[in-house]
Amino acid sequence: MMDFFNRKRSAEPVRRIEPVLGAVKVNNSASMTGDINADEFGQFIRGGMASGTGMVVNEKTAMKVSAVYSCVSLIGGSVASLPLPVFKDNDKGRERDNKHQMQALLNRRPNPNYSAAVFWESIIGSLLLNGDGFARIIRPGRLSAKIIGLDWYPSKEVEVKDDNGQIIYILKRNGRTEAVLPDDMIHIPGPGFDGLRGMSQIKFVLSNAAGVALAADEYSASFFKNGARPDFAIEVPGNPGKEQRDLFRQEWSERYSGMGNNHLPAILAGGAKVHEVTMNAEDAQLITTRQFQVEDIARIFGVPPHMIGHTSKASSFGTGIEQMSIGYVKYTLNRHLVKIEQELNTKCFTGDKQHFVEFNTAGLERGDYKTRMEGYRIAVGRAGEPGWMLPEEIRRLENLSPEGDDKLNTGMTNESTAQTTGAE
Repeated sequence: MMDFFNRKRSAEPVRRIEPVLGAVKVNNSASMTGDINADEFGQFIRGGMASGTGMVVNEKTAMKVSAVYSCVSLIGGSVASLPLPVFKDNDKGRERDNKHQMQALLNRRPNPNYSAAVFWESIIGSLLLNGDGFARIIRPGRLSAKIIGLDWYPSKEVEVKDDNGQIIYILKRNGRTEAVLPDDMIHIPGPGFDGLRGMSQIKFVLSNAAGVALAADEYSASFFKNGARPDFAIEVPGNPGKEQRDLFRQEWSERYSGMGNNHLPAILAGGAKVHEVTMNAEDAQLITTRQFQVEDIARIFGVPPHMIGHTSKASSFGTGIEQMSIGYVKYTLNRHLVKIEQELNTKCFTGDKQHFVEFNTAGLERGDYKTRMEGYRIAVGRAGEPGWMLPEEIRRLENLSPEGDDKLNTGMTNESTAQTTGAE
């Protein structure tokens, strides 16, 4: 085992790190303009992508949109809540290996700073917004196969480079720069993977969708701040001078603007008349626009709108909570779970063909109590039908102790259990 890793992690890759680190120092110098294009430089100055509405969309502003926040927290929370057991292949099939070093790291605490739930939620959040989820594999030594921790890295702290065919991850944190080989980096890219990075959702698909939602939110806030009154013009007879117009505007604004003054009666003298010059909120279909943005953002993340509180339309996943949950797992979560499983099995069990991890989605796919009980009856064998599960296995699925109580009537005698399981 160690011979394999000694060959795998030989001095040759170590030597390749040095020129990369030298290049990083050059890139961190004042002459960075040659490494980024005009669009990237504009994003750096603005702090994010400029949408068609003029609103700047970045990781923080996008999360101000309730639909984006709901989708990211829903998917991230779902993945974080799923058990990720370590299995071992043997002559009888598979069995859980709760003593494996990765079991506690993946399900309890990957490092002393945060729990496994926070770890997975952070990775999924980065994946959904920036196109990549990163985590550093921590080992006690450069040549060691043992894994003692996992450390999540935000997408902005990771640069992926192709150094003559060798992928190198440049980690930048707290003023320190470190080059890491792929064997020591968990990398889960999103759609549009180009060999180095996935496609950033903020840059390519969320810029306009979230930008419109932000603009609608800002307009709504401004609308209600102004007393829920549309823009208007005041017609005054004669030809007042600039000082008179400015004074009139100032006095009007002080007396009638804001929520506290929105019901005060306006007093117009000298034949002045008020004319509305913009459409009201209903005519502008502001509510319809905001509803469409919820559906558009939910479509981007692959989340059924009803699962983020948008219930104006029926779900296409079927009827009933059970079918909706199963559809969500099948068509939304699985595309992320499979990537995670394959990456972990490749990077965390290198050279180990017996161990692997697999998410347990049974908790999200389980039906209501009556449906589960009926399924269990079929599984243990009803009315003389052959069974394929033991009562102990069913109790384990319901988070109960396998043995149960000696006084518990399971409905099966020892003789019937033996017949069901085929024992003599």
